[in-house]
Amino acid sequence: MLKVTIDTNSGFCFGVVFAIQMAEDELNETGLLYCLGDIVHNSKEVERLAKKGLKIIDKDEFKQLKNCKVLIRAHGEPPETYKIAMENNIELIDASCPVVLKLQNRIKKSFDKINEKDGQIVVYGEKGHAEVNGLIGQTKGKTILISKEEDLNQIDFSRPISLYSQTTKSTEGFYKMVKLINQRISLSNDIQNTDNVDFNDTICRQVSNRDYQLRDFANMHDVIIFVSGRKSSNGRVLFQVCKSVNERSFLVEDETEINSEWFNENDSVGICGATSTPSWLMDQVAHVINKLGETLILSKKTLPLPTF
Repeated sequence: MLKVTIDTNSGFCFGVVFAIQMAEDELNETGLLYCLGDIVHNSKEVERLAKKGLKIIDKDEFKQLKNCKVLIRAHGEPPETYKIAMENNIELIDASCPVVLKLQNRIKKSFDKINEKDGQIVVYGEKGHAEVNGLIGQTKGKTILISKEEDLNQIDFSRPISLYSQTTKSTEGFYKMVKLINQRISLSNDIQNTDNVDFNDTICRQVSNRDYQLRDFANMHDVIIFVSGRKSSNGRVLFQVCKSVNERSFLVEDETEINSEWFNENDSVGICGATSTPSWLMDQVAHVINKLGETLILSKKTLPLPTF
């Protein structure tokens, strides 16, 4: 029989919990709320809230709205969004994660300061990610975005550098970039020391700590089912953590993607997820796998006896 365990450390981070609670409070009162982008990178949770009256809009649609309420999700927004809201008499329900807001403020202050020295703001993050767009907005678009080693070619190593990270990136990836930047500096004739470089580890610890927790969890089980929306940057990072320590790790968006061929009869199965994965979805996946375990036992019992 399959032994199924749900990781108690997986599921929504506090920023996502806060955003969804704010959305539900408004929906329970009025039955209608606009949200600028997916409230969370999980299609099943978005569908659940859509049934309550949450309408997802993009930037172009936002610019056309007037005299209504719009939710700012946990990822945060650039200053331009707040300006448009004021011009169009839009009431913003701001559910920006406090960790993201703090980072936005740090980058804004750093940009104003480093500008005086003809320096550069560099962000380690994912191009097009909502949080990254908000961070870039703090520098009037003058941020250098890096996600891989080749992107370092955009940096002028003769000028001051201030490096930050998207809050949901991996610490391993961030410190790899720090190492590569230091290597470039040591090879540069323009910079004699590292005084011109400011490294800021701005990764959310609630997210980064899951890296180590998941390594332990993945090692404890024969099979890992990682539940996450495929749009989730955090989900892709954490799934790779599981895969790195347990080859029998599989990514699913919901219970319909479960494959019986992944399991043997007495496997220990661990279910975990991203910071954007709702607990109710992991429960549904666990339910299906438990039923599958009963099927595996029955199929074994009904096999014909060997003949000699």
